[in-house]
Amino acid sequence: MKLYKVALAPNPTKVMLYIAEREELGTQMDIEQITVNTVKGRHREPEHLARNPFGTLPVLELDDGSYLVESLAVIQYLEDKFPEDAILAGTPEDRGRARDVERIVDVRVAGPMGGYGHATKSPLGLPPDPERAAQLKTSMQIPLDYLENLLSDDRPLLLGDRVSIADCTLQASLQFMRFIEVDLFGDRPLLRQWDERYRDRPAAKAVLKW
Repeated sequence: MKLYKVALAPNPTKVMLYIAEREELGTQMDIEQITVNTVKGRHREPEHLARNPFGTLPVLELDDGSYLVESLAVIQYLEDKFPEDAILAGTPEDRGRARDVERIVDVRVAGPMGGYGHATKSPLGLPPDPERAAQLKTSMQIPLDYLENLLSDDRPLLLGDRVSIADCTLQASLQFMRFIEVDLFGDRPLLRQWDERYRDRPAAKAVLKW
């Protein structure tokens, strides 16, 4: 298998973190990781568009030559492909809660964070949009409070003692925020402590560049 990626973007980064976390758990996936230079527009060239007509990353090329182009679908496929020591584990209730928190992080925090970044200090050169930035920042407050409350029982990670897909998703977006020097955590010390703990993990050190 091959993973087509770009280092800074949140969606490829969460897949890269997931793979690194699985490798720390002892799963060898033997996935070749290939960087697509988006700065030079390689994601818009015919070679990449043949893999993914939307021109986005990541893309996972399967052994049969087909492709998966959505980050969560890639992760879920790898969970099914390599079920031993899968991250999504436990009872149906445990897995349900893990999926729920991941969706909260992705839809209510990570997505708005990306939009906020591009509306304020876009590395793609998009024009500032202060009104949209303000709306997105407001929309994130309740979800961030929810995550802060999750950590109030002294759990080290978002779902407890074991790393989750939600941890990978949130940290991937935070790397983008650090790159553009934006901090949206506000007065939430538990999230800040979680951020420090997660970035100290071997998987994070292997993947994160900012």
